[in-house]
Amino acid sequence: MKVRSLKKDKVNVITLGCSKNLVDSEVLMGQLRANEFDVAHESENDDSNIIIVNTCGFIDNAKQESIDTILRYAEAKEAGQIDKLYVTGCLSQRYKDSLEAEIPQVDAYFGTLEMPQLLKKLEADYKHELIGERLITTPSHFAYFKIAEGCNRPCSFCAIPLMRGKHVDRPIEDLVKEAKRLASMGTKELILIAQDLTYYGLQHYGERKLADLLRNLSDVEGIDWIRMQYAYPSQFPMEVFDVMNERDNICKYLDMPLQHISDNMLKTMRRGISKRRTIELVDQIRQRVPDIALRTTLIAGHPGETDQDFQELYDWVEETRFERLGIFTYSHEENTHSHTLEDNVPDEVKQERADAIMELQQGISVELNEEKVGKTYKVLFDRKESGYFVGRTQYDSPEVDNEVLVPADSQYVRLGDFANVKITDASDFDLYGEVVL
Repeated sequence: MKVRSLKKDKVNVITLGCSKNLVDSEVLMGQLRANEFDVAHESENDDSNIIIVNTCGFIDNAKQESIDTILRYAEAKEAGQIDKLYVTGCLSQRYKDSLEAEIPQVDAYFGTLEMPQLLKKLEADYKHELIGERLITTPSHFAYFKIAEGCNRPCSFCAIPLMRGKHVDRPIEDLVKEAKRLASMGTKELILIAQDLTYYGLQHYGERKLADLLRNLSDVEGIDWIRMQYAYPSQFPMEVFDVMNERDNICKYLDMPLQHISDNMLKTMRRGISKRRTIELVDQIRQRVPDIALRTTLIAGHPGETDQDFQELYDWVEETRFERLGIFTYSHEENTHSHTLEDNVPDEVKQERADAIMELQQGISVELNEEKVGKTYKVLFDRKESGYFVGRTQYDSPEVDNEVLVPADSQYVRLGDFANVKITDASDFDLYGEVVL
């Protein structure tokens, strides 16, 4: 008589969208591991019988990618290749009823704040003592570090508050505890993320506390770099730049999405800031920290954007010379204020405008990079690829910014370590160099 062996459940977590989603997946995986689940992140092996898709619902392209991914695993379930399929994250939060009707093969849908319910569905316990603990999916020497959840800003085009709720701070003491744990595991760089870093402290402490948080994190032994991403320009706490100048381990880097510059568009977008104040803010930041790298993101083709508005944007980008810049074409999102406006800029015009900005920025980036030739920078090395050791300076965040390439056939560096690199050549978005002792 044959005895059927009981195969242990294995969970594969698929993450779509931004780094904030990635942190959510890492926390979920930490909970599953603590409940003695065999868990993997985006495993290419076909040995997982439970799939959890953590979705993005930000803009049209991201939503489509999430839907395509769900459908792919729904087909796998129908074919008997997996036993269970669960969906969580932003898309599930925003369109749960529609998804349940249209893709019923999914065993259950969960919103962005429903991790305890998802764990319960898996017959796992939500362990409160694990708050701040997670399974890191990035290279161990850097980690995304979520300091808050949700957003209170009223931006007309943005659906994030619909999916993530109101702003909620994480207490400083909890964040310091997590930073110490990460440092003990070999993490050298913390990349601070939230829907809005600028707002940090107002919900929990009643006042802006980003500068205090930075000081406390800066004191954690083993953390060599602290980087700030996703800061809102309106009412930015300028004392942050005093801390940046005081502490060597706070990167001279700030990601501040500005979205546009014409007063017409800033008002329509409900950004709470004017063209004059935006220009003054950028000037003040650069005066306080002259060698700071400013990254921004923009939107092309928002409803009502005229040729004159776009020309203002183009001229401002040309004049301001941001060190780093990205641009999205406008996506008409349901239940946002902008959705009540006519989406009156044709898609091809949106794309032409975005392409024009990126072509301009490419030229700016080449010129700024060429100024670095002959200079030496501290570089943190992330990976080896195509015959090069690939790393970043303090002015560059993973995946979105410039990289430093050192030839692997003539030089050696250990991944996850720092090295001083003299820049020998430059292109539009890459620097080439050699290690110096």
